[in-house]
Amino acid sequence: MSRKHIGVIYTGGTIGMAMTPQGYAPMPDFVSVLSRLLGQHGDMLPRHSLYAYDDPIDSTNATPQDWQRLGRDIAARYGDHDGFVVLHGTDTMAYTASALSFMLQGLRKPVIVTGSQVPLAAPRSDAAQNLITALQLAASDAISEVAICFHGRLLRGNRSTKVSASRMEAFDTPCYPHLAEIGIEPRLNASALLARPARENFQLPDYDDALILPLRFVPGMPMRAVEALLALKPRAVILECYGSGNAPDRDPALLRMLAHASAEGTVLAARSQCLHGEVHIGTYAAGAGMTAAGVVGARDMSFEAVFTKLHHLFALGLTPEEVRGALVRDVCGEVS
Repeated sequence: MSRKHIGVIYTGGTIGMAMTPQGYAPMPDFVSVLSRLLGQHGDMLPRHSLYAYDDPIDSTNATPQDWQRLGRDIAARYGDHDGFVVLHGTDTMAYTASALSFMLQGLRKPVIVTGSQVPLAAPRSDAAQNLITALQLAASDAISEVAICFHGRLLRGNRSTKVSASRMEAFDTPCYPHLAEIGIEPRLNASALLARPARENFQLPDYDDALILPLRFVPGMPMRAVEALLALKPRAVILECYGSGNAPDRDPALLRMLAHASAEGTVLAARSQCLHGEVHIGTYAAGAGMTAAGVVGARDMSFEAVFTKLHHLFALGLTPEEVRGALVRDVCGEVS
């Protein structure tokens, strides 16, 4: 392996925690523990520089501003490294990986996000294997995208979702093939990887507190609950529909409320509650009125990708109509 230079950015998460009387909390000497671990492997790993945030956070507290900070940190160090590894908590890892893919468009180096289900210093931890594998993959010339490396899999970041809180296989991409399977040697899936673009096209706008809300349809949902949510005047609502994009249409008040919100400038994006599948609004009569109400089908995008892409598009200053059009246009492999 060539001795490429990888930037390792520690943002927080379980990987760097230790047990305290109050539960897991950031380990005060994590950087030195990590340095000793990586130092044991010498020339078998790429060269690396470690950048640790002074304020490591539990990823449940992550905000769009944290995505922005991380994206800008990678962009600022982009010329100094051949690839990056981001150490991150698992709870919102898929959100951060998705957001990075939209900020770092045209990426020509690997950005590998990883972490662990068990802290590095704990028995049976998966941290060391995830980290070492991520470092090796970050030195690959074949990878030019943001990906999640976890438990022997390399997954496209903006297709990923957390599927288990207790199993080591914490992440999967239900609507997209794995980028690689890591056994004795990594086996890259060349047909699934993004082609290396001609040049970078980073977009690093200021992320604000745009109000983007989810609305998951359930049997018997009272329309006053929908009305209360729309009364908040969100910039966008992600409608989590049944099957291929169906919503209850027995009460015409729902479609009237959606149409009114859309006319007022709220972007309405529909995705399926199913892990596998693609939204086709209007396949069934129960969903036919959604298009007339201004609802945009998010096709096979993950919830995390829809949520972060909406934040990104609004941060770019696009109008609601421009956001509706841009949402379903693929920019970095997030949608088929």
